[in-house]
Amino acid sequence: MNDARRILDARGAACPEPVILTRKALAEGGFDLLEVLVDDPSSRDNVVRFAGFAQCGVEDVAEEGSTFRILLRPDAGPASPRAGQGERSVQPAPEAPGPLSAQGVTVLITAGGIGSGDGNLGALLLRGFLYTLAEADGVPRRIILMNGGVTLAVQGSDSLVNLKRLAERGVEILACGTCLEFFELRERLAVGRVTNLYEIAGLLLQGRTLSL
Repeated sequence: MNDARRILDARGAACPEPVILTRKALAEGGFDLLEVLVDDPSSRDNVVRFAGFAQCGVEDVAEEGSTFRILLRPDAGPASPRAGQGERSVQPAPEAPGPLSAQGVTVLITAGGIGSGDGNLGALLLRGFLYTLAEADGVPRRIILMNGGVTLAVQGSDSLVNLKRLAERGVEILACGTCLEFFELRERLAVGRVTNLYEIAGLLLQGRTLSL
């Protein structure tokens, strides 16, 4: 009997989307083999390592032109992939982590990007981080935006869609009013509500905080 196969085309998707799409497909099930298509080596490596986390068998990793094909068998247990012609092996992670969850955490974001290097890279990393939070099993309790972080929650922001998804999942989005006034963005706030430094200080002292 032929194995039922599902093809997941993640070409063109930026990190971490290929891994998250793979995770969703595996959770949905309904197939014997999952063929994941990506178009850069980092995405290939990330999907193969995630297969180790997810206890999938990696049956093949092959390169065809600019496309990498990763063949996964759910519930087969972690295994080293059989690399296709001209392709190097990628070792999956040996142990499965717990569910991706930020349940109960307050996330403090004080800039429009992550890190102090290239600004475009920092913005890309922050968009990916917020996308990952929106896809997590458990979302943060709240996100506090200060200084340049308030620019994420205004009209025209590339991160607005993910902040709105988080808000729909019950995450409280709080933007510093002083910061909005400084950048003249108060009228453009498109998600969450305006807060003040007194409230921010109290919330940050209440429990676990992740600061970016």
